[in-house]
Amino acid sequence: MRVRGGRSSVAWYANKGGSPARAKVLYWMVVATFGLLLLRLWHLQVIKGEEFRRLCESNRIRLVKVAPLRGRIFDRKGRILADNRPSFDLFVIPEDVKDKEAFAEGLAPLLGMPPEEILGKISQRGRSPFQPVRIKEDLTWEELSRIKIRQMELPGLKVSVVPVRTYLYRGLAAHLLGTVGEITREELSRRRAKGYDIGDYLGKTGLEAAWEDYLRGLKGGRQVEVDALGRELRVLREVEPIPGWDLHLTLDLDLQRKAEELLKGKAGAIVALDPSSGAVLAMASAPSYDPAAFARGIPLEMWKKLNEDPLHPLTNRAIRGLYAPGSVFKIVVAAAALAEGRVDPDERLHCGGLFPLGQKVFRCWKEEGHGWMDLKQAIIQSCDIYFYQLGLRVGPELMASYAEAFGFGRCTGIELPGEKAGFVPSPAWKAKRGERWYDGETVVMAIGQGPFLVTPLQMARMIAAVANGGVLYQPLVATEVIDPEGKGVRSYRPRPMGRLPLSPRVLRRLKEALLGVVEDEKGTGRAAHIPGVSVAGKTGTAQVAKMGQRRLKPSELPYELRDHAWFVAYAPAEAPTIAVAVVVEHGGHGGSAAAPLARELIKEWLSIEGEADET
Repeated sequence: MRVRGGRSSVAWYANKGGSPARAKVLYWMVVATFGLLLLRLWHLQVIKGEEFRRLCESNRIRLVKVAPLRGRIFDRKGRILADNRPSFDLFVIPEDVKDKEAFAEGLAPLLGMPPEEILGKISQRGRSPFQPVRIKEDLTWEELSRIKIRQMELPGLKVSVVPVRTYLYRGLAAHLLGTVGEITREELSRRRAKGYDIGDYLGKTGLEAAWEDYLRGLKGGRQVEVDALGRELRVLREVEPIPGWDLHLTLDLDLQRKAEELLKGKAGAIVALDPSSGAVLAMASAPSYDPAAFARGIPLEMWKKLNEDPLHPLTNRAIRGLYAPGSVFKIVVAAAALAEGRVDPDERLHCGGLFPLGQKVFRCWKEEGHGWMDLKQAIIQSCDIYFYQLGLRVGPELMASYAEAFGFGRCTGIELPGEKAGFVPSPAWKAKRGERWYDGETVVMAIGQGPFLVTPLQMARMIAAVANGGVLYQPLVATEVIDPEGKGVRSYRPRPMGRLPLSPRVLRRLKEALLGVVEDEKGTGRAAHIPGVSVAGKTGTAQVAKMGQRRLKPSELPYELRDHAWFVAYAPAEAPTIAVAVVVEHGGHGGSAAAPLARELIKEWLSIEGEADET
């Protein structure tokens, strides 16, 4: 180090009266300081240079993800059931917020939100500091104006237009269509590899969940330059999102609306199928809910109310409701008896109202009895004692085997999440439990009671198979998937899953009896009669109360102990185009509570079909 004409700084310091030793120390301190500064500069520019360049870029240049439009859902005639609407959502970049508490206090009055709620959202752990956090959805124009005015004081705020799922007919077909909701951390851990992020929405239930991979679309993105307040200055690069694919259903909007109208004020389910293909024409479950409430995160109080409702409105009773089949199961018992030669169809058995068996006495629903009856009249009038005797002839093993052949005790394969298989009791089942099977259980099983459990969809598929000549189809809910360019990418065709083990002769006898249930003056399904239309069907009453309680009149029993009412039917009987299953929980007798609903639904369908023929 030199000054003044080349003399060393040490000599200069000594000439000024300073100690040479102290001068040397000072000299080396200056050298060391400059050396450390140079070393630090080298470390920052060379060793850490790339990292700091990335940090600089991340503060100046950001990638903004753009959500795609979710695929639409249509009914069989091309009418939109589920679509998208725009929503103005408010986001914040946590990294741009220096004082989170002050930020929350300043933003809260603009949105009418508690500061604590805002602070909780922007302080979430496990998120990237540059990942936008949604603060509020569906901003009003007043909220947008207030935010615009104060945006300079609240850096990091961003308003984005986000597509939101909307259902054009409110709660119509809610259980079938399903719900969309924000992804949970548990779901994210399973789906991150598919491109999901925190804050994304996905199908949670119903068709929305089953067809998620088709409906979701692909996210786009914009690479933008921002200023110190996090505001966008310019777009550097942009990739447009790809909309989800549209889903076309077998469902008929008008028939679905009618089914739900018929169930209004009741608990139960209605399923209507096309017997020739297994296509679902209507699937209603009551009580119901509005799926739109879930699209942006359902309020806690509303969720609690729905979840704790004793009538379980969130349950799709069509595929998850489990009920004893009641006298509808007599169709299967009669089929087994005829197919296995256990009864002559013209043989007459006596019903006196009481049937002693061992130390127990079993009763017919008709206290005075039906007298002498052949198989056809026993089905038409639903005589219990005739079927007690028939059940003992067929035996529990054969009844269980035929029940499974008719599709009970296993899922139908419908492409909806959460379907239940039901349960078919048998001696083998009891043997596994170390228990004995008794004759009393056989006669109870013969009329569809006991631990026997089925779903309305299984009942609809069973009667559809009888109607179409014996084919069990996998229930079909969709016809095709269409990409954003209008090209069909996948189609769905009828899928036979098996055949009823019945000869044409046996099927013919069954159909004659089922036609009589509705058309015969003594038929228990007379309430389903439609002038000019041949309707075939079968009533059923699924017992809820114990036998002792059942001696009371239905009106004298508490609601929760009253019987469930069943009715299955198809029409027109000679060339069926619709098969229906109706269950009304605690409705009482199938003939009075369920058959009229089936009649009105069939009338609606024939009207729809008639309009189609005219066009």
